Order: sequence, then C-alpha cells, then structure tokens
Amino acid sequence: MILLIFGDSIAYGCWDEEGGWVSRLRKFVDKKVIASNFEYYAVVYNLGITLGMNTNDILARFDSETKSRVSGDKDIAFIFAIGINDSQFINKEGAFVVPPEQFQTNIRKLMQKAQKFSDKIVFLGLTPVDDLKVDPIPWSPANSYKNEYIEKFNEIIKKECAKNRVDFIEIFEKMKKINYQKLLTDGVHPNTQGHKLIFEVIRDYLIDKGWV
Repeated sequence: MILLIFGDSIAYGCWDEEGGWVSRLRKFVDKKVIASNFEYYAVVYNLGITLGMNTNDILARFDSETKSRVSGDKDIAFIFAIGINDSQFINKEGAFVVPPEQFQTNIRKLMQKAQKFSDKIVFLGLTPVDDLKVDPIPWSPANSYKNEYIEKFNEIIKKECAKNRVDFIEIFEKMKKINYQKLLTDGVHPNTQGHKLIFEVIRDYLIDKGWV
C-alpha cells in the first residue's frame, strides 16, 4: 500500500513537536510493517507543504508528485487535507483566496485525477479556528480566517464527496463539540494534542477500511 497525503501546513505538521498527524500515521504504519515481519507493507508520503497551500497549488503539482512515487501495480490510497487556505478572506477585496465556485471545481478535479490511479480516496474535513486570534491573521494582516467561511468550504467538500461517492472524514463538527481552542497553537494550526486527535480519527478510519 502506498498512502499519498496531499495537504497544507496542517498536514505538513506545524506546530507539533512530534511532526504532526501525518508523521504519527507514518510511525503507526512503520511499526505495523516491522511487527508483521514485512508480510504487510505500506509507505506513507507526506506531501503537505506550508506557505498557504490551496487547491490551485495541489492541482498544479498532483501529477508530478504522484507519478514520481507510484510504480508498478502497487495498491494506492489518497488522503486530501486541503481547503482552509482557500477559505481565507482578503478583507480589502471582499473576496476569498479561492472563490467557492472555483474551489468546488478544484475539489472535483482532484477527485478525477486521483481516480485515474485508485478508488481509495478520502477527503479530510477542515478544522475550526479561533476567530479572535486570526481575524485578522497576525502573519498576514490583510486577510482573515473565520469559522463561518471555513464551515462553508467544508460543506462544499462534503457535498462533492457525496456526489462522487468519495469518503469524507468529518473533523470540523467533532472539534467544535469540545473546547477546541485549547487544541490550537496560533489560532489555526493544531498543537500536539490537536494533531493527536486528528491522527486518531484518521487511523481508526484507515483500520476500519482495511487500508492499514
């Protein structure tokens, strides 16, 4: 099994001392491979990148990133964890970084691209932010993250997944039900406990699907 995980700075692992939820997933998979004496084999690739990665960026690099890591007839699975930067609002322009209509098209295109390689595809839902800390964003004062916008983009992902029979893992509602602000470092990126929660949700999903 080859697990390709496309995402943004949260998938990359900012700011978790243990490397983020993808790093935790890789450690979990590596342990399983070793414990099986290599009868079970899987590789986890973290293709999450920082610097405001959005769906336009993922689309631009999807083909080259995938083809450079896929060989032969190995089983492939895709996890997409993207969208929060698309929902970022440019205050002066009164517009999103990626308009909702374009975002919907981009999500559909990512699904179509992934389906050329595998039917094992899942989209991870977006995570909530602490509005008080990131409206505006300290490191990008002209822009804002807001939960009302993130929820809107999260719903777009969810609806596209339902339309195209692609799995969707809900995170936004799960975190909103708890004191999620304590799971964030700078108002948007999860801390160690936040990444641990995301990892556990994804790990359980992958086990249930029989992918790991």
